[in-house]
This record gives sequence, structure tokens and C-alpha cells, in this order.
Amino acid sequence: MTFAIRLAGPQDAPLIAELYRPFVESTPISFETDPPSASEMGRRIEETLRFYPWLVCEYEGRLIGYAYGATHSPRAAYRWSCDTSVYVDAAFHRRRVGLAAYTSLLRILGAQGHFSAYAGITLPNPASVALHESVGFRPVGIYRNVGYKLRAWHDVGWWQLELQAPRTSAPPPVGIDVLQQERSWPSLVGAGVSVALRKPDD
Repeated sequence: MTFAIRLAGPQDAPLIAELYRPFVESTPISFETDPPSASEMGRRIEETLRFYPWLVCEYEGRLIGYAYGATHSPRAAYRWSCDTSVYVDAAFHRRRVGLAAYTSLLRILGAQGHFSAYAGITLPNPASVALHESVGFRPVGIYRNVGYKLRAWHDVGWWQLELQAPRTSAPPPVGIDVLQQERSWPSLVGAGVSVALRKPDD
């Protein structure tokens, strides 16, 4: 049994697009209504990796999940905050793949110098809420009836995780390319490997 977490690359775009497709087509989990093409997904990966991590999880060479960080807001004072997203192949739900991806992602975001991470969850979604709260996210508010999809209005709840305690003097976060040069990089990206693919009650 081989499970691995690594940075995404352009070669992953078709598989990531296919994994993401059912979330767009059949659920309100994503508020997109048209599944992005492989080329569009490749563009998103490349754009994200200019500063933030985009991680993929593989099981015996098969891409089964991914997670990434993103800008919370482009305004300068928000630079120490980031958004997070995670998606897992339906065949691997309840196997702690999302937990593994988030374990590595959050370690990396903290090492970059971010102070807070935020996640928006279309409600109801008890599995996603449980995942986020298991890694320390706490609810901070709800946008009521903020999105209309699949002939229904949907609320989005927001969760926040403090990656490190706030302080009055802090340098701006560093890019993912800078962090990759550090000796700690292998342990950061691999932090979640040991928690994946166990049964939920293990």
C-alpha cells in the first residue's frame, strides 16, 4: 500500500479536472456550474503555485484527492490570511484522505508565514464540517441564501483556523518556491502521509 502527498504539476490537470467534475455537475459543494476543462485546471494550478501550495494525494499511483491554498483577499492587509479547499474522490471518502491533505497543507501554510486560514462550506455538509473541525477550524459565521444552484438556495458557513498566534511584528508570508528550498520541506509536504487510508474508527 503506497500513499503519497506531493505538489501538483501541469500533468495532473486532466485527473484533477475529472475528480472535480461531479462536485460541479451534481452537488452544491462547489458553486461553479460548468466543470473546468483540463486546460483551465492547468491554468489554475499554475496560478496557485506562484505563491500557494496545491497538493495532490496519490494511492498506488492513482490521484485520489487534492487540497490547495488561495488568496483570501487581494488587498494588502489580508496577506497573512488565506483560504483553503479540499476535494477527495468519492471512492476514498471516509479514508482520512482529506485529513491527510489538510495536515500537510496547513503545515505548509503556517510555515509560509500565514496566520489564519478560512474555509467556506456549503450547508448542510456534516462530513466537511467534521473534517475542518477535526483539524482545528472553528465556525465564525454563515452567509444565508448566498448561492442558487440545482434549483435551490444555499447557505455557506465560514470556518477559521489560527495557524499561529497574532503578533504586532511579522514579515509577509513567503512564496511556495522559497519554502521548497528549506530543509524542512520534505517533512512539511509529507506531514499527512501517516494519517491517511485508515478506517474512520481506527
